Amino acid sequence: MSTQTSKDHLIIFDTTLRDGEQSPGASMTKDEKVRIARALDRLQVDVIEAGFAIASPGDFEGVKAVAKEVRNSTVCSLARANPGDIERAAEALKPANRARIHTFIATSPIHMRDKLRMHPDEVLKTAVAAVKLARNFTDDVEFSPEDAGRSEPDFLCRVLEAVIDAGATTVNIPDTVGYTLPHMFGALIRDLRERVPNSDKAVFSVHCHNDLGLAVANSLSAVLNGARQVECTINGLGERAGNASLEEIVMAVRTRQDEFSCDTRINTREIMTCSRLVSNITGFPVQPNKAIVGANAFAHESGIHQDGVIKSRETYEIMRAEDVGWAANRMVLGKHSGRAAFKQRLAVLGIEITSEAEMNDAFQRFKELADRKKEVFDEDIQALMTEAAHAQVDERIQLHHLKVTCESGVKPVADVTISVDGEEFTASVEGGGPVDAAYAAIEQIVGSGAELLLYSVNNVTKGIDAQGEVTVRLNKGGRIVNGQGADTDIVIASAKAYLNALNRLETPSERKHPQMDAV
Repeated sequence: MSTQTSKDHLIIFDTTLRDGEQSPGASMTKDEKVRIARALDRLQVDVIEAGFAIASPGDFEGVKAVAKEVRNSTVCSLARANPGDIERAAEALKPANRARIHTFIATSPIHMRDKLRMHPDEVLKTAVAAVKLARNFTDDVEFSPEDAGRSEPDFLCRVLEAVIDAGATTVNIPDTVGYTLPHMFGALIRDLRERVPNSDKAVFSVHCHNDLGLAVANSLSAVLNGARQVECTINGLGERAGNASLEEIVMAVRTRQDEFSCDTRINTREIMTCSRLVSNITGFPVQPNKAIVGANAFAHESGIHQDGVIKSRETYEIMRAEDVGWAANRMVLGKHSGRAAFKQRLAVLGIEITSEAEMNDAFQRFKELADRKKEVFDEDIQALMTEAAHAQVDERIQLHHLKVTCESGVKPVADVTISVDGEEFTASVEGGGPVDAAYAAIEQIVGSGAELLLYSVNNVTKGIDAQGEVTVRLNKGGRIVNGQGADTDIVIASAKAYLNALNRLETPSERKHPQMDAV
């Protein structure tokens, strides 16, 4: 029997495209944001926070593109509590079927004193004015008192009552620095709902950060105390230690319906597709023991566990792997598969091809990959399409040839030919290993001076012929970017990833951080 008729609706507010993008190196292009937004729409999240429209022209265009594309979910833009931000958000959201403006200002003593340099009464007045202005553009307005976890309860109650009177339909209580503990945060939500006279006129929401590893626990404690919206991200992506993980929130509530008087409307079978897509686009791999979406989440090695699961799955599994998408959509393609099968698989994965030329290029890449490995899985296609999207960008630096010579007892030598602005250059350099030699040869040509912060290799699928997916993180002058590359040859994948990062460094970043003075 369905519980939806007797259960409250827990609203899932996904902020992967906004807060998730604030992870160093996780910035997404407009097209990448649209790809993820489509997946979130299929996942049936209630609200997609598409970005911070005033942060940069790119952010504005990203929010606008998502607003045009998404048909079912509400599309939201973040805005500081000032007219310029709110008007810019409203402009970006014009194409949306359903639009929400999410405005915020800090309310903790330390933020008001040291960051905003505003008195509490000024903050209250600014918050009310922002909500009233936002209501001129949409009936769906959310307000967040930033750093609510360290705000004085009496002042927090005053602010919430005032913004609800001004027209806020959702009030979000963020644990901005991940400082609170579950019992404290749950009690805070309960007390606010009891003390704010008009609390029944708005949905109470929470947005928890994971600095102490408690984002999911704090969010669930809030839900048990009356919160009916949770702000979260795919894979827990987010700045610093990340945000509450959408998949963990959803499956905890769904699995423990004996404890929760609410449920989400999430199509849980799309969880794995979303997780892989976000990991592939951002270059942030999912750790194997990550709950729900990690490679080991449903793996059993212990003989006792295996015996129990064989006899009765419920002995060691509290949810079915199929219910979160592990066994769904696993059609295998190969070198004999035709365009129709490939096109149909793209549609199932939510990958939209906009032109015949783009389809020809994608299919050619698929056939080349299929020649190198026997079976092409969904994960391969996602990686292939991400690489194709990178190739469509006007990249100044391109790889033309790479040869690495290795033998025991002798230093590897990499012969590299790349083009910079159409002019070819060649270098031959020794290194401590094949990848080190390749990177040294590239650097001899481009002389970027960038610092390599991260080099990570993950297999896209199982098997000895699997593609290797490489992520590199570079820092130059305080600018941090990620680069990704995939290939069945890990050295080539490494070179692709390094060049992708170098090209991203060449693209000027005008994006501002959302947590700036709201004045």
